[in-house]
Amino acid sequence: MGRRTTAPPALDARFAVPLRGVSVDAQTRCAHYDGPTDVVALRAGCCGVYHPCHACHDETADHASRPWPRARFSEPSVLCGACGTTMTAPAYLASGHECPACGAPFNPGCAAHRDLYIEPAPPGG
Repeated sequence: MGRRTTAPPALDARFAVPLRGVSVDAQTRCAHYDGPTDVVALRAGCCGVYHPCHACHDETADHASRPWPRARFSEPSVLCGACGTTMTAPAYLASGHECPACGAPFNPGCAAHRDLYIEPAPPGG
């Protein structure tokens, strides 16, 4: 994938957290994932900026993406685009694919690429 050679776009001022993406709507759906349950943005471990998806990070950052590190699991790293609630990675993983604050459904298909966003447990851990 190509990396940006220009300055990254400004942060999206509609959100209370630092967020960047491509064609992001008011509930964090983007040009790449825009289904009714695509209402989550995840914080990248490399830069601390929230992105609706890994492709948004790749298109708006000038560096390779890294998942949110386990050492920082006590910090918020997931944003519900439906209500604006932030949660930790463990809370998101335990949510049953819905926001614990507002009940908005989250896309269960995101589990297929979870390791891009959240550092996995070490083998045997």
